[in-house]
Amino acid sequence: MVYRNKTYVAFDGDRDIIAYRLMTAWKQSDNTDFNFYDAHDLNDARDSSSEESIKAQLRVRMANSKLFVLLVGENTAHLTKFVKWEIQSAIRRQLPIVVVMLEPTNPIPSYLNDYLYIKVPFKAKQVERAMTNWPDSFAKHLQDGHKGGYVYNN
Repeated sequence: MVYRNKTYVAFDGDRDIIAYRLMTAWKQSDNTDFNFYDAHDLNDARDSSSEESIKAQLRVRMANSKLFVLLVGENTAHLTKFVKWEIQSAIRRQLPIVVVMLEPTNPIPSYLNDYLYIKVPFKAKQVERAMTNWPDSFAKHLQDGHKGGYVYNN
């Protein structure tokens, strides 16, 4: 049995990797309590690998994850290759999903419409709060049959 303690972060690698790197900087900073066990530390999924090879590495990361964080950039809703597959895999595994809005006007992918998730702005405190509290809240809301997006208020 795999011990699931990691956080899987999905993002548009071409455009939103800067936001992901900022999250890892928050984690390393001595001035914040922000922390997470990053599933990306488990293995390398190189762009030069075949699509199936990359997905195999991503499956390992997902299998070790207790939480799925989606960084929603300008193009995330329109991505059809890896990010869509990652979201669908998280839904199949019934992982709690934290949708992090890099800009408040970015569209959320429509394939999340019938799934339970929490939406937060890209601010360290709000992301940390959602990552800490949403897994337990998600389990309760899922058990009660809720679907769709929730929003944390400041």
